[in-house]
Amino acid sequence: MSIAPTREAESARARRDATINLRLPAKVRNLIDTAAAATGKTRTEFVIESATQQAVDVLLDQRLFELGDKQWGAFNRALDNPPLPNDRLKKLMAKKAPWGE
Repeated sequence: MSIAPTREAESARARRDATINLRLPAKVRNLIDTAAAATGKTRTEFVIESATQQAVDVLLDQRLFELGDKQWGAFNRALDNPPLPNDRLKKLMAKKAPWGE
């Protein structure tokens, strides 16, 4: 029984125009191959999916922050009183997330 590829997978395959070459210990490659087989994916599919998810997680971690009570209050006040739109703000808000491109 085969599962039809998703539109996302098909579009990713269609745009494959870059290469990454890796040298790694056979033990690591074998571990990746075993995990890929367990999920029904090729090594390439597994590595791309895993690396992509890790990249998104790393970038999201760069945008997540914790605040103390005083800082939280100041942050909420800033949210309640946003700056007027200017060229820099418009440019920032128009920028797509790296993983959404």
